[in-house]
Amino acid sequence: MATLRELKGRIGSVASSEKITGAMKMISSAKMHKAESALKKQLPFRKQVETIIGNLLSADAPVSSPLLEERPVQNLGLVVWGSDDGLCGAYNVNLFKILLGNIADYRRRFGEGVKITVIPVGAKMCKAVRKLDDANITVAPVDGIDSKSSGDAVKRFTGVLRDSFTSGSLDQIDILYMNFKSVSRQMPVTEQLLPISSDKFNGLEGTAASSRPYIFEPDAPTIFRAVLPLYLLSLMQEVFTENRAAEQAARVMAMQSANDNAKKLLEQLQLEYNKLRQQSITTELLDILGGQVK
Repeated sequence: MATLRELKGRIGSVASSEKITGAMKMISSAKMHKAESALKKQLPFRKQVETIIGNLLSADAPVSSPLLEERPVQNLGLVVWGSDDGLCGAYNVNLFKILLGNIADYRRRFGEGVKITVIPVGAKMCKAVRKLDDANITVAPVDGIDSKSSGDAVKRFTGVLRDSFTSGSLDQIDILYMNFKSVSRQMPVTEQLLPISSDKFNGLEGTAASSRPYIFEPDAPTIFRAVLPLYLLSLMQEVFTENRAAEQAARVMAMQSANDNAKKLLEQLQLEYNKLRQQSITTELLDILGGQVK
């Protein structure tokens, strides 16, 4: 049985853990709200780019771009986001499980011989994908890119992916990340990044294009080829921000769970301490009374 001193030490340790997890929850919550705010600020830009592309598609002039070129898939790239830090529950584990499911699905769709290049983002995901031991799977992280990248780093990363597709080294590039819905809800998303599907812009040209005529300068095809990379960049910036928000949301939930467990353990230890203390006092009183009787 534990002594009073041992129990007191455990209580102090658990109380410290409770304070630490509470503080970490507050920090993660602040970071999550910051990422959520950045996500809302990015949305109008992508919507405007999509509207421009929709208007261009509604024009009579034919438009084309290397980013739209569809070809038989022999070499496929899959970018998967994770976290750089731990203490976020099963966040990375869940993404890795979905990654394995996606690889199996690609082999059913494109054949067992399809070459898959996994491009991990985040230190934890880079470590996880090293477990992939397959002759047809290549792990190719991009130097200088992590889950916290933004601005110029995201632009450079987008350029690397775009060049891999347009050069023909990758026939299709998909992305896998966690979509941030709320603090308690993050949804895994797998979608095709390249080639860009024109179906994404169906319906976007209707209202804006029919309400008034447009004069394109220099011409629709040139503008289209210039705007598509902007759409690609805006999408990648959103994915990085979504990943940061989802990661912090997962960490908030993990710290909340740890904090709740610490509180329960603290209550149990406090109850055990009080019982043992009461027992000790009772024993001392009986000894005193026994001495007086003698």
